[in-house]
Amino acid sequence: MNNIKINIKRTFSFTLFFIIILSIFGFWGCSSNQTKSDKTPAEILYKEAEQYVARERYLLATEKLNTLRSQFPYSYYATHAELLIADILFLQKSYIEAAASYMAFKELHPKHEKYAYVLWKIAESYYNQLPDTYDRDLSASVEAVKYYSEVINKYPTSTYLEESKRKLTAIEDMLMKRDIYIADFYYKTDVFDSARYRYLDIVDKYKDKKIQDYGMIRVVKSSFYMNSFDECVKYANEYSSKISSDVVLELEDYKKKCISASASASEQAKKVQTTQTGDNKKS
Repeated sequence: MNNIKINIKRTFSFTLFFIIILSIFGFWGCSSNQTKSDKTPAEILYKEAEQYVARERYLLATEKLNTLRSQFPYSYYATHAELLIADILFLQKSYIEAAASYMAFKELHPKHEKYAYVLWKIAESYYNQLPDTYDRDLSASVEAVKYYSEVINKYPTSTYLEESKRKLTAIEDMLMKRDIYIADFYYKTDVFDSARYRYLDIVDKYKDKKIQDYGMIRVVKSSFYMNSFDECVKYANEYSSKISSDVVLELEDYKKKCISASASASEQAKKVQTTQTGDNKKS
């Protein structure tokens, strides 16, 4: 009889233990299912898109994001989807389309928490459109400079500051070399008026001392070869106190040439005038 009671107790204890275990696992399963069901359809689509991006499956990611935007346009994740689409275009190296997408985001969400990031990515999109050499089309540099400068001025504590400064310096160096290349082209092809115009711009625009020295010398020499001797002397006098000592002798040499040429031209003009006067008296 005692053995029967003991067996009943053991069976009851085992059954109770089994029920507790099932309850625990059942609770975990319900919790897990509940957590999963808490995700909105928009969030699920967005998370799936992120996973595709991580695996570089950009077309599938874009499909998910477009579905999200069309079916849930007022969702919290719809705005995130817009930005991720721009990021995907950038990752695909479609920089023109990426720039347009980031620009649209900037206009639609001017107070977004990632506004500094968006400005930086616009600049990066234009920067990546630039050629490797300065003798090709650099039109994208205008927008790149604009948005890198905006990042630097408006967000001086952002994580994009140093990179923006570095890229801005690189662009300015490329533009400077481009300007010199064009000026030198006109100078070498004897189109001295166009050359002088560009050298004057180089002197005004760039603060690098060697570049300024180079530009000032070329302004004076271009004026000489244009037979603009008075302007040659004017520029030489203006630059004499600004130019470096190691090239001032070259400047003074061309100033002397201009003065001499101007005197010769004046003398020749007087002779022509005298001859014409004499001819008029004879007639």
